[in-house]
Amino acid sequence: MATETNVLNQDVQSTDDWSGGKEPFKASYGKLMMWYFLLSDAFTFAGFLIAYGALRFSMPTWPVPDFVFSTFPGGLHNMPLIFVTVMTFILILSSVTMVRAVQEGHRENKNGVVFWMFLTILGGATFLGCQAWEWNTLIAEEHVSILKNPFGTHIENGVYLAGDGHDIKEGDTFVAGDPYLIHKKDDEWQNLPYRNEAGEIKQQEFGPKAFGALFFFITGFHGFHVFSGVLFLLIIMINAASGLYAKRKNGYEMVEKIGLYWHFVDLVWVFVFLVFYLL
Repeated sequence: MATETNVLNQDVQSTDDWSGGKEPFKASYGKLMMWYFLLSDAFTFAGFLIAYGALRFSMPTWPVPDFVFSTFPGGLHNMPLIFVTVMTFILILSSVTMVRAVQEGHRENKNGVVFWMFLTILGGATFLGCQAWEWNTLIAEEHVSILKNPFGTHIENGVYLAGDGHDIKEGDTFVAGDPYLIHKKDDEWQNLPYRNEAGEIKQQEFGPKAFGALFFFITGFHGFHVFSGVLFLLIIMINAASGLYAKRKNGYEMVEKIGLYWHFVDLVWVFVFLVFYLL
Protein backbone atom coordinates (compact mmCIF):
# COMPACT_ATOMS: atom_id res chain seq x y z
CA MET A 1 0.00 0.00 0.00
CA ALA A 2 2.81 2.36 0.91
CA THR A 3 4.54 1.50 -2.35
CA GLU A 4 1.41 2.38 -4.36
CA THR A 5 1.14 5.74 -2.52
CA ASN A 6 4.78 6.59 -3.28
CA VAL A 7 4.30 5.74 -6.96
CA LEU A 8 1.16 7.88 -7.08
CA ASN A 9 2.96 10.82 -5.47
CA GLN A 10 5.84 10.48 -7.93
CA ASP A 11 3.39 10.46 -10.85
CA VAL A 12 1.69 13.64 -9.59
CA GLN A 13 5.07 15.36 -9.02
CA SER A 14 6.26 14.30 -12.46
CA THR A 15 3.11 15.69 -14.06
CA ASP A 16 3.55 19.01 -12.21
CA ASP A 17 7.20 19.31 -13.26
CA TRP A 18 6.58 18.70 -16.96
CA SER A 19 3.17 20.24 -17.41
CA GLY A 20 4.66 23.28 -19.24
CA GLY A 21 3.32 26.82 -19.36
CA LYS A 22 5.20 27.89 -16.24
CA GLU A 23 7.19 31.13 -16.37
CA PRO A 24 10.80 30.79 -15.12
CA PHE A 25 11.61 33.16 -12.25
CA LYS A 26 7.96 34.28 -12.50
CA ALA A 27 8.91 36.35 -15.57
CA SER A 28 7.29 36.13 -18.97
CA TYR A 29 9.21 35.00 -22.03
CA GLY A 30 9.41 38.57 -23.33
CA LYS A 31 10.90 39.97 -20.12
CA LEU A 32 13.33 37.07 -19.85
CA MET A 33 14.59 37.71 -23.40
CA MET A 34 14.96 41.41 -22.59
CA TRP A 35 17.15 40.52 -19.59
CA TYR A 36 19.30 38.29 -21.83
CA PHE A 37 19.73 41.13 -24.33
CA LEU A 38 20.62 43.65 -21.62
CA LEU A 39 23.17 41.24 -20.14
CA SER A 40 24.91 40.82 -23.49
CA ASP A 41 24.80 44.58 -24.08
CA ALA A 42 26.33 45.16 -20.65
CA PHE A 43 29.32 42.99 -21.64
CA THR A 44 29.72 45.06 -24.81
CA PHE A 45 29.81 48.36 -22.93
CA ALA A 46 32.10 46.87 -20.30
CA GLY A 47 34.57 45.86 -23.01
CA PHE A 48 34.58 49.38 -24.47
CA LEU A 49 35.06 51.06 -21.11
CA ILE A 50 37.81 48.65 -20.06
CA ALA A 51 39.62 49.37 -23.35
CA TYR A 52 39.29 53.09 -22.66
CA GLY A 53 40.70 52.68 -19.15
CA ALA A 54 43.63 50.60 -20.41
CA LEU A 55 44.59 53.24 -22.99
CA ARG A 56 43.89 56.13 -20.63
CA PHE A 57 46.27 54.97 -17.92
CA SER A 58 48.96 53.68 -20.28
CA MET A 59 49.66 57.11 -21.80
CA PRO A 60 51.81 59.84 -20.22
CA THR A 61 49.48 62.65 -21.28
CA TRP A 62 45.69 62.77 -21.40
CA PRO A 63 43.13 65.59 -21.60
CA VAL A 64 41.85 66.89 -18.27
CA PRO A 65 38.01 66.62 -18.24
CA ASP A 66 37.60 69.81 -16.19
CA PHE A 67 39.45 71.67 -18.95
CA VAL A 68 37.91 69.93 -21.98
CA PHE A 69 34.27 70.02 -20.86
CA SER A 70 34.09 73.52 -19.41
CA THR A 71 31.78 75.31 -21.85
CA PHE A 72 28.07 75.97 -21.43
CA PRO A 73 25.41 77.11 -23.94
CA GLY A 74 25.18 80.86 -24.29
CA GLY A 75 28.90 81.43 -24.69
CA LEU A 76 29.73 80.66 -21.07
CA HIS A 77 33.17 79.25 -20.28
CA ASN A 78 35.17 78.07 -17.28
CA MET A 79 32.25 76.02 -15.98
CA PRO A 80 33.81 72.56 -15.56
CA LEU A 81 31.41 69.64 -16.06
CA ILE A 82 28.31 71.78 -15.41
CA PHE A 83 26.73 71.03 -18.79
CA VAL A 84 27.33 67.27 -18.65
CA THR A 85 25.94 67.28 -15.11
CA VAL A 86 22.74 68.84 -16.46
CA MET A 87 22.64 66.16 -19.17
CA THR A 88 23.03 63.43 -16.58
CA PHE A 89 20.29 64.90 -14.38
CA ILE A 90 17.89 65.00 -17.35
CA LEU A 91 18.53 61.35 -18.21
CA ILE A 92 18.16 60.19 -14.61
CA LEU A 93 14.94 62.20 -14.29
CA SER A 94 13.61 60.43 -17.39
CA SER A 95 14.22 57.15 -15.59
CA VAL A 96 11.97 58.36 -12.77
CA THR A 97 9.17 59.20 -15.22
CA MET A 98 9.61 55.74 -16.75
CA VAL A 99 9.05 54.18 -13.32
CA ARG A 100 5.82 56.15 -13.01
CA ALA A 101 4.68 54.94 -16.44
CA VAL A 102 5.23 51.31 -15.38
CA GLN A 103 3.34 51.92 -12.12
CA GLU A 104 0.36 53.37 -13.99
CA GLY A 105 0.47 50.38 -16.33
CA HIS A 106 0.11 47.99 -13.39
CA ARG A 107 -2.95 49.98 -12.39
CA GLU A 108 -4.33 49.66 -15.94
CA ASN A 109 -4.42 53.47 -16.16
CA LYS A 110 -4.05 54.23 -19.88
CA ASN A 111 -3.93 58.02 -19.55
CA GLY A 112 -1.30 57.81 -16.83
CA VAL A 113 0.89 55.53 -18.94
CA VAL A 114 0.70 57.85 -21.94
CA PHE A 115 1.44 60.98 -19.86
CA TRP A 116 4.51 59.61 -18.10
CA MET A 117 5.85 57.97 -21.25
CA PHE A 118 5.56 61.29 -23.04
CA LEU A 119 7.68 62.93 -20.34
CA THR A 120 10.22 60.10 -20.67
CA ILE A 121 10.42 60.65 -24.43
CA LEU A 122 10.84 64.37 -23.85
CA GLY A 123 13.72 63.70 -21.44
CA GLY A 124 15.44 61.32 -23.86
CA ALA A 125 15.10 63.76 -26.77
CA THR A 126 16.48 66.58 -24.62
CA PHE A 127 19.47 64.46 -23.68
CA LEU A 128 20.16 63.74 -27.35
CA GLY A 129 19.94 67.46 -28.12
CA CYS A 130 22.46 68.19 -25.36
CA GLN A 131 24.80 65.52 -26.68
CA ALA A 132 24.54 66.98 -30.20
CA TRP A 133 25.50 70.41 -28.84
CA GLU A 134 28.48 68.94 -26.98
CA TRP A 135 29.70 67.10 -30.08
CA ASN A 136 29.29 70.22 -32.21
CA THR A 137 31.29 72.27 -29.71
CA LEU A 138 34.16 69.78 -29.61
CA ILE A 139 34.27 69.27 -33.39
CA ALA A 140 33.48 72.73 -34.78
CA GLU A 141 34.99 74.97 -32.10
CA GLU A 142 37.69 72.88 -30.44
CA HIS A 143 38.58 70.90 -33.61
CA VAL A 144 38.64 67.53 -31.89
CA SER A 145 38.40 64.57 -34.28
CA ILE A 146 39.30 60.90 -34.41
CA LEU A 147 42.62 61.92 -35.99
CA LYS A 148 43.48 65.17 -34.15
CA ASN A 149 43.26 65.97 -30.46
CA PRO A 150 44.39 69.49 -29.47
CA PHE A 151 43.84 68.76 -25.78
CA GLY A 152 46.60 67.31 -23.63
CA THR A 153 48.67 67.73 -20.48
CA HIS A 154 52.28 68.84 -20.10
CA ILE A 155 54.77 66.09 -19.27
CA GLU A 156 57.48 68.47 -18.04
CA ASN A 157 57.94 71.94 -16.55
CA GLY A 158 58.67 74.84 -18.88
CA VAL A 159 58.06 78.41 -20.08
CA TYR A 160 56.36 79.50 -23.28
CA LEU A 161 58.48 81.41 -25.81
CA ALA A 162 55.45 82.82 -27.65
CA GLY A 163 51.73 83.47 -27.06
CA ASP A 164 48.77 82.07 -28.93
CA GLY A 165 46.56 85.16 -28.97
CA HIS A 166 44.13 83.52 -26.56
CA ASP A 167 44.98 82.57 -23.00
CA ILE A 168 48.71 81.93 -23.31
CA LYS A 169 51.23 84.80 -23.31
CA GLU A 170 54.98 84.84 -23.91
CA GLY A 171 56.79 84.02 -20.68
CA ASP A 172 53.91 82.10 -19.10
CA THR A 173 55.15 79.12 -17.13
CA PHE A 174 53.61 75.70 -16.72
CA VAL A 175 54.28 72.53 -14.76
CA ALA A 176 53.91 68.88 -15.61
CA GLY A 177 50.27 67.84 -15.48
CA ASP A 178 48.86 71.25 -16.45
CA PRO A 179 46.26 71.03 -19.25
CA TYR A 180 46.68 72.80 -22.57
CA LEU A 181 44.74 73.40 -25.80
CA ILE A 182 46.48 73.85 -29.15
CA HIS A 183 44.49 76.53 -30.98
CA LYS A 184 43.77 76.56 -34.69
CA LYS A 185 44.05 79.85 -36.60
CA ASP A 186 43.58 80.32 -40.35
CA ASP A 187 43.50 76.52 -40.78
CA GLU A 188 46.94 76.21 -39.18
CA TRP A 189 47.72 74.73 -35.78
CA GLN A 190 49.68 76.85 -33.33
CA ASN A 191 52.11 74.38 -31.80
CA LEU A 192 53.76 76.84 -29.40
CA PRO A 193 57.50 76.62 -28.68
CA TYR A 194 58.66 76.38 -25.07
CA ARG A 195 61.85 75.94 -23.07
CA ASN A 196 62.01 73.19 -20.46
CA GLU A 197 63.99 73.21 -17.23
CA ALA A 198 66.98 71.67 -18.97
CA GLY A 199 67.12 74.64 -21.35
CA GLU A 200 65.96 72.60 -24.35
CA ILE A 201 63.61 74.32 -26.80
CA LYS A 202 60.68 72.10 -27.74
CA GLN A 203 57.27 72.43 -29.32
CA GLN A 204 53.86 71.66 -27.92
CA GLU A 205 52.60 68.30 -29.15
CA PHE A 206 49.06 67.17 -29.83
CA GLY A 207 47.23 65.09 -27.26
CA PRO A 208 46.72 61.35 -27.85
CA LYS A 209 44.57 60.51 -30.87
CA ALA A 210 42.83 57.78 -28.93
CA PHE A 211 40.90 60.35 -26.89
CA GLY A 212 38.75 61.60 -29.77
CA ALA A 213 38.22 58.15 -31.26
CA LEU A 214 37.16 56.61 -27.96
CA PHE A 215 35.02 59.56 -26.87
CA PHE A 216 33.00 59.80 -30.08
CA PHE A 217 32.65 56.04 -30.46
CA ILE A 218 31.56 55.20 -26.93
CA THR A 219 29.33 58.23 -26.33
CA GLY A 220 27.97 57.79 -29.85
CA PHE A 221 27.22 54.12 -29.19
CA HIS A 222 25.37 55.10 -26.04
CA GLY A 223 23.60 57.90 -27.90
CA PHE A 224 22.44 55.34 -30.47
CA HIS A 225 20.90 53.34 -27.62
CA VAL A 226 19.12 56.45 -26.34
CA PHE A 227 17.87 57.29 -29.85
CA SER A 228 16.60 53.73 -30.35
CA GLY A 229 14.95 53.87 -26.93
CA VAL A 230 13.16 57.11 -27.78
CA LEU A 231 11.80 55.54 -31.00
CA PHE A 232 10.60 52.42 -29.16
CA LEU A 233 9.05 54.56 -26.42
CA LEU A 234 7.21 56.61 -29.03
CA ILE A 235 5.82 53.52 -30.75
CA ILE A 236 4.74 51.93 -27.46
CA MET A 237 3.18 55.18 -26.26
CA ILE A 238 1.10 55.38 -29.45
CA ASN A 239 0.01 51.76 -29.00
CA ALA A 240 -0.90 52.45 -25.38
CA ALA A 241 -2.92 55.52 -26.37
CA SER A 242 -4.81 53.45 -28.97
CA GLY A 243 -5.94 51.03 -26.25
CA LEU A 244 -4.00 48.08 -27.68
CA TYR A 245 -2.38 47.09 -24.37
CA ALA A 246 -5.52 47.74 -22.33
CA LYS A 247 -7.24 44.88 -24.17
CA ARG A 248 -4.55 42.44 -23.09
CA LYS A 249 -5.16 42.99 -19.38
CA ASN A 250 -1.55 42.10 -18.51
CA GLY A 251 -0.55 45.24 -16.63
CA TYR A 252 0.93 46.89 -19.75
CA GLU A 253 3.79 44.40 -19.84
CA MET A 254 5.24 45.97 -22.99
CA VAL A 255 5.70 49.24 -21.10
CA GLU A 256 7.54 47.34 -18.37
CA LYS A 257 9.85 45.69 -20.92
CA ILE A 258 10.83 48.98 -22.57
CA GLY A 259 11.25 50.35 -19.05
CA LEU A 260 13.94 47.73 -18.36
CA TYR A 261 15.78 48.85 -21.49
CA TRP A 262 15.51 52.53 -20.56
CA HIS A 263 16.82 51.99 -17.03
CA PHE A 264 19.74 50.04 -18.50
CA VAL A 265 20.59 52.95 -20.81
CA ASP A 266 20.53 55.32 -17.84
CA LEU A 267 22.73 53.01 -15.77
CA VAL A 268 25.30 52.69 -18.56
CA TRP A 269 25.49 56.48 -18.81
CA VAL A 270 26.47 56.63 -15.14
CA PHE A 271 29.56 54.52 -15.94
CA VAL A 272 30.32 56.51 -19.10
CA PHE A 273 30.05 59.72 -17.07
CA LEU A 274 32.41 58.29 -14.44
CA VAL A 275 35.03 57.12 -16.93
CA PHE A 276 35.09 60.06 -19.37
CA TYR A 277 34.21 63.05 -17.23
CA LEU A 278 35.46 62.27 -13.72
CA LEU A 279 38.66 60.22 -14.15
